[in-house]
Amino acid sequence: MQIDLNNPIEFTLENVRKLIASEDDSVHTQFRVTTEGILFLSKFVGNRNLEGILFRLETNGAHNGYVGEEAAKNDEWVTRVFEAIKNNYPNPIGRYIDDF
Repeated sequence: MQIDLNNPIEFTLENVRKLIASEDDSVHTQFRVTTEGILFLSKFVGNRNLEGILFRLETNGAHNGYVGEEAAKNDEWVTRVFEAIKNNYPNPIGRYIDDF
């Protein structure tokens, strides 16, 4: 799943919730935003494969409840991710956001 941050109909709290629910918590993931404004969950984490990436959030460690169905039920977590993305697109404070 991907979310176009340039489209206010797509970039909603509920779609961020769906994005979080769309992945499996058994592997590391990372929220990434492309230079075109596409938000997605990457299985490439850390500083690997960053071509075309405007910014990324801290890595979601496997088995820590950051993605998956249960994580998507956590309103506080979903809101934190949504706000971090909203506050950093299109002008991020850096390429790596770990304080959100």
